[in-house]
Amino acid sequence: MKKLNRILSTVLATAMVVSMAGCGSGANASSDTFKIGGIGPITGSGAAYGLGVKNAAQLAIDEINAAGGVNGYKLELNFQDDELDAERSVNAYNTIKDWGAQVLLGCVTSGCCIAVTDKTKADNMFQLTPSGSAVACTQYDNNFRVCFSDPAQGAASAQYIGENGLASKVAIIYDSSDVYSTGIYESFVSGAASQPFEIVAAEAFTADNRTDFSVQLQKAKDAGADLVFLPIYYQEAALILTQANGMGYAPKFFGVDGMDGILTGVDNFDVSLAEGLMLLTPFAADATDDLTVKFVKAYQEKYGDVPNQFAADAYDGVYAIKAALEKSGVKPTDSVSDICEGLKKAITELSFDGLTGTGITWSANGEPNKEPSVVVIKNGVYEEMK
Repeated sequence: MKKLNRILSTVLATAMVVSMAGCGSGANASSDTFKIGGIGPITGSGAAYGLGVKNAAQLAIDEINAAGGVNGYKLELNFQDDELDAERSVNAYNTIKDWGAQVLLGCVTSGCCIAVTDKTKADNMFQLTPSGSAVACTQYDNNFRVCFSDPAQGAASAQYIGENGLASKVAIIYDSSDVYSTGIYESFVSGAASQPFEIVAAEAFTADNRTDFSVQLQKAKDAGADLVFLPIYYQEAALILTQANGMGYAPKFFGVDGMDGILTGVDNFDVSLAEGLMLLTPFAADATDDLTVKFVKAYQEKYGDVPNQFAADAYDGVYAIKAALEKSGVKPTDSVSDICEGLKKAITELSFDGLTGTGITWSANGEPNKEPSVVVIKNGVYEEMK
């Protein structure tokens, strides 16, 4: 019996040593592969965003691996569906964490991204969101983003409209139940105070009432608004354009990055109604620079579709992670926390040329520094406005 107890004690002690060795060092770590987790909606109403991110991230990883990897190491992607739901995004994070993710590219949308930031902070995992634009998406020192923040989008939109004399009277229709929409709305109003136009109507809707915009449009029309600013997603924007046309109201419409997808992502939408629509976006698929042409061609060949701005953000995100990994010198066998510390320092030392900007730099607060651009829809395609 004593001999059996000694054997059991030895086995238990050995198991404890093995278990403790796995904690914090990444029991699932591979000696030759960095594991990147991704989270976003690949089913449901936000699928156009999430699929763009997932596809472009995989395209970038395939290119990087084919070219020799990152300091000789490979990259691997595990992308989980959050269905545009914050609770599911947390479940998705737990799934990729169990898989052994060492870096997070995500989440795709602001609400889901915010829900996950507490988790990545607790684990000290480096998190780079391609398109989560709410301020709180970068609330911790391990959070960075590729896209512009909501305040940056709102202020830049107000400045562009004012400096280019696009309107004298502006109405706003926004989603007061959505952190993305309200954040841009608030910064637009603040930025408009110094511009030569007047905000004559600011009309809200909520997630529970986003199919009938006749009241908001009528108030904008009655106020004489010659431009309607739409800091919302393309699904609601398509309804607004359709209903404005039905009531004979034809102002200019101006949106932000959530508008991207209106030409391809809405069933039974008459895309001719989007002619003349302007939107602030860092990417236009019909741009003629070499990097965009190469990316669009490769994306279309692989997925049979034109990449949207979310895809461009993700593609840049993966290449930014690559550059930061190379600069930091971290290895796949390092702990998640050590990798994070290396990437946090390295990304602030980069000057990065990508699809969404040239000479992009990152501040320690997670914000990218790059110039915004505006496109207008002409003949069913984006055309950059000068």
